[in-house]
Amino acid sequence: MKTIILDDFLSDGILIEKKFRKKVADIQWNEYQNDNVLIKGCSQATIPTWAYLIITAKLVKHANNVYYGDIKSAVKIYKK
Repeated sequence: MKTIILDDFLSDGILIEKKFRKKVADIQWNEYQNDNVLIKGCSQATIPTWAYLIITAKLVKHANNVYYGDIKSAVKIYKK
């Protein structure tokens, strides 16, 4: 299972929407083609709901399954 860690999208410990959207646009989403992907829910900062939705919207075009949370208690939020 591949993992997307939302801490990777932080700038100086906070999520800045403009920088977040730029990083999302730069991701090669086809790398997740037919994979199971976990969006790791734990973060050092508060992550707004829209950030999860943006990433999920990109993943559903490629991934077989999308999960949220951590690996031990992942919740399936999308199935192809």
